[in-house]
Amino acid sequence: MAEIDHVIAQWISHYLPYLLTALLLLWVLKMKGGDLRHRWFAFLMHYINKDMDPKIEELKKDFFSTLSNITSHDPEVRKKKGIKILEIGVGTGVNFQYYPEGSHLVVVDPNPHFAKYYNENRKKFPNIHSEEILITTGEEMTGVADNSVDVVVVTLVLCSVGDAHQIMKQVMRVLVPGGKLYIMEHIKEFNPDKHWIRSILQQFLSVSGIWPFLFDGCCLNRDFHSALDSAGFSKVEAERFYAPLTKLLFQMIKPHLKAIAVK
Repeated sequence: MAEIDHVIAQWISHYLPYLLTALLLLWVLKMKGGDLRHRWFAFLMHYINKDMDPKIEELKKDFFSTLSNITSHDPEVRKKKGIKILEIGVGTGVNFQYYPEGSHLVVVDPNPHFAKYYNENRKKFPNIHSEEILITTGEEMTGVADNSVDVVVVTLVLCSVGDAHQIMKQVMRVLVPGGKLYIMEHIKEFNPDKHWIRSILQQFLSVSGIWPFLFDGCCLNRDFHSALDSAGFSKVEAERFYAPLTKLLFQMIKPHLKAIAVK
């Protein structure tokens, strides 16, 4: 506990001046329009994802390993031994590496400036048929047909959405019967007695608007168990855990939720 509190204290002393400077710069960007903020966030995520922590890669590889056990409802995709996947909030396409070869990938994201980085990444995976990004939110993805995908993937997205319950309704709509949702999200501190400094900082940075402003709507004080539990899935396997993040900047998002839910 003392060690973690020391790390968080280091985080405050080291990053606070940068956060305040970035906040000032992004306030100027906000005055110039939301489009520039979207551009900034797309570039930031591209930069962060270029240097992925090997421990996180291993964590995600293990989490997505059961995708290869799924048999697609689509006969054409099944012939290629792939599955049909919808990824909500695809961003730069960082999850390509975890998808079975022969799969068909449908993607949505409200930020049009991710397209450049996504298109660069998809070229590295020619054995996955990936569609162009549908520029829309997870709450309003009417361009995705009912009962049309085997799997929905949501990673580090729900922190910035308007209505997680509405997204779960959309997930249930587009999944085939027996289809699965794979979700991995950072959440609010689930042990505030032990990690009270992080809990307070998460609340302050979210309620004050500082963190959402810097990271395009991302909030640190959310949990998504209620949205999962009330969506009507036949089975939900969920676990809260601390992600093996070592960089100071990411100490605020160490608490995570991972879940696999079956329609």
